[in-house]
This record gives sequence, C-alpha cells and structure tokens, in this order.
Amino acid sequence: MRKINSNAKITAVDLFCGAGGLTKGLEKSGVNVKLGVDVDHACEYPYTQNNQADFLLKSVDDLKSEEVNNAFEGAKFKLLAGCAPCQTFSSYNQKADSSDKRWWLLLQFSRLIQEVKPELVTMENVPGLTEQDVFNQFVSGLKEQGYYTSYQIVKCDDYGLPQHRNRLVLLASKLGPITLLSPKEFNRKPKTVKQAIGRLPEIEAGEIHAKDSLHQCSSLSELNYKRIVASKQGGTWRDWPKKLVAKCHQKKSGKTYPGVYGRMSWDKPSPTITTQFFGFGNGRFGHPEQNRAISLREGAILQSFPKSYKFSKPGKPIGKKNLGRMIGNAVPVVLGEVIGESTLKHVENNNERKTAKI
Repeated sequence: MRKINSNAKITAVDLFCGAGGLTKGLEKSGVNVKLGVDVDHACEYPYTQNNQADFLLKSVDDLKSEEVNNAFEGAKFKLLAGCAPCQTFSSYNQKADSSDKRWWLLLQFSRLIQEVKPELVTMENVPGLTEQDVFNQFVSGLKEQGYYTSYQIVKCDDYGLPQHRNRLVLLASKLGPITLLSPKEFNRKPKTVKQAIGRLPEIEAGEIHAKDSLHQCSSLSELNYKRIVASKQGGTWRDWPKKLVAKCHQKKSGKTYPGVYGRMSWDKPSPTITTQFFGFGNGRFGHPEQNRAISLREGAILQSFPKSYKFSKPGKPIGKKNLGRMIGNAVPVVLGEVIGESTLKHVENNNERKTAKI
C-alpha cells in the first residue's frame, strides 16, 4: 500500500457499517474511522475486533446528528460514509418499489448529511440504484447543499479484487471537484482465485478446519456430490450427464439459467460473492478443485478481508446464514481502500491549490 500525505487528516463515520469492510479499507488507506453504525447486533463483534472504531447499535432512522458530531469532534475534515441495504435496488430483486422501507434509509442518510454538513461524503451501492428516483433525489440534495459530486460504476476486479463485482461509488466534496482514483492510479495488480485462496488448507465438504473455524464449508447430499465431481472449472450444470441435471433445468425455461452449480476457475476472479456463496447450488461457488463449495473464510478473502479477520467469538457456534449475509453484503475492503485513497488525495490536492494561491 502506498503512503499518502495525511497531514490533512480525514475522520470518518461509517453508516450501515456491517462487519466492517468499508471501515477496514478506509483505515488501511489512512483515514481515521471513529464510529460505525448498524442495526444488526451480529456485526458488533467483527466490527470492533478488527477495527479501531467504536460501534453504535442503532438504526439510522433513529440516529441523531449530535451522535455523529460527537464522533467527529476535533476532525479537520469529516467524511460521512454509507452503504444503505442494497437488496431493494439489486437486479436479483424484481419486486422492489418505492414502498420498500429501505428507500427511506437512503433518505435518512441524506438527512444526516444535511444536518452534520461534512466536507466529504461517499456512498457505495449496487449499480441498479442509479435507475431509481431515490438516487436522483439523493444526488440533487447534495448539489443543493453545495457539494461537487461524481459517481460511477466500478469494476472491482480492475482494482485488484479477486472477484467480478460491479458497484456504484459516489463521492461528494465541498472542497472542490472530486473523482475516484483510476485503476492505473491505484496501481493494484489483478488477482485470481488461486492467488487469493490457493494456499488455504484442503477440507472436505461439511468439514471445519481445526485451526480456523471460519474455514468450514457446507455438506453435500449424495446427488450434489456426484454433481460437483462432474463439474469443470468455470463450467455449469450443462457439463453434467443428463441423469444429474435437475428437472427444472431440463425444461426449456431452465436452460436460460446456467449460473448455478458451477466451479470457480483458478486463473480468473471469482463470480460475485452473494450472501449465499457457501452453498454449491446457489451460484458458481464450487471450489476449483476440491469437491465442495467454498468455505466462509474463502468467501471473506475473495471479498478482500484479511485472512485473520475475526467474524465470531471463539467457542461460539458459527451460523453460516448470518456470516454469509455479513460477508456477502460487505463493501470489499479493497474498494474501501480506493475510496479512502481517493479522498485523501483530493484533500491533499485541494490544500496544495490553496497554498499555491497564497
């Protein structure tokens, strides 16, 4: 990671912080994150165990500007960050409309920006959000408050994430025009599945590794075991003998959905990690070589969490569903680094321009 002149300190508050992916990335870039806010109590342990920030268990609906300002006390430059729950705007959700309460959460984010008046704002979300009126309302509100704004759809693998993942990233600043660093400026090499998880110890389907309880994977039925044995790297159920193909896929309509029951490829980034990545039948989440779905740890690493990131208390049972949700919903750590470095460079350049005018 490159060193950036951080004489111009940025202090951040991370709304909808989840397990801490964005916070970890911001911290790695040199941003001082003081507080993470989330309504999910399960996020408190991973957030506080792996980051320097405090955690506030609270809905953004109920969050007061005073609570945010307290975290910003003494800050030279304030960054308010957030990724409102994105399922409403996802291409996987065909039923979302403006009656969904999660639209309101984005407007609550806008409310806090108006009340706290931070110099810097960032928002990360699914690309489909740009097609919604609520996004246009959000951007218009920023501009009305005097923010320069920019947003783009980011191919995260261009920035070194070992995963095909497209995300919307918005940056806003009261200091001047602001943009996200380009992949060339960020200068992180592309990364494959093998480079990311190729050295992890082998485990069997249903096994928990003795030295890392997160390195565990789901068991397989006899039928699904036969299916994964018949699966090729980068392939789908279309590679199987007909007797193994599910009846729904044998129908004409089913043949248009090849993106399930497949193995990842060693020499490419992984497919998008969803909240159910730990299930072989939920996507192309089969391990490239071993006859199993990827483990929780492998999913976290593909989201660029450090290999030592702690997600659950020692000795406590691990719920795959809860952890899968936290990992799959997280902002990739490397994307948090890109955002952090972009804001630091922006503040640094703004200070240089001001100095040059004196």
